[in-house]
Formats: sequence, structure tokens, C-alpha cells
Amino acid sequence: QVQLVESGGGLVQPGGSLRLSCAASGFTFSSYSMRWYRQAPKKERELVAAITSAGDTNYADSVKGRFTISRDNAKNTVFLQMNSLKPEDTGVYYCNAFHGIRGAYWGQGTQVTVSS
Repeated sequence: QVQLVESGGGLVQPGGSLRLSCAASGFTFSSYSMRWYRQAPKKERELVAAITSAGDTNYADSVKGRFTISRDNAKNTVFLQMNSLKPEDTGVYYCNAFHGIRGAYWGQGTQVTVSS
């Protein structure tokens, strides 16, 4: 059974930091690209950061220089380090596992709220 379980969300003040984790099970984690998406209220879900199975990374322009995606294949976990958080970073953050042939899986999401 495939599972993606996000954790690490919460309430943080502007300028603060959070580290999200996504623990994966039930599939060959190291073969999948891993992505973080977010969805703000009344907005479409958007891609925030991605890391390929080879470790190449990509970021949305809005988070470049502030967010860092990483993965630990030994622990089947992907991380999103978020620094210098802004109110516009508020939303539900979703973990996604993607394989061009095998398909994609989603986590249940974790809420991040940036507010003073």
C-alpha cells in the first residue's frame, strides 16, 4: 500500500523557518521524482519544488533562494526546508511522487500558516 505522509507544518511568523518532511512507503522511492506542491485558499495548486531521482532540483521563482528540497533515499523521505517565510507562502503543502511510467501518488497535505 502506497503512503506519503507529510509532517512539519504549522504556524510561523513572517521571516521564520519550517522544515517539512514526507515519509514514503509502498513503492521504490529512489526511482521517483519527488515534488512539493502548495495550494492557497481559493487558488490553484502550484508546484513549489522538485527533485529528480538523480538529485537535480527545480524551484518556483517565488521560492528560489528561500526554499531547499532534498531527499534521503535510505530513509525514503523528502524534505522541504523553508526559510524567510512570507504570508504568501501560506497554504496546504502536498508531497507528490512522480514516475513517467508508473504514475503518481499524493500525500494528504500539511498546513503552513505564515502570520504575525
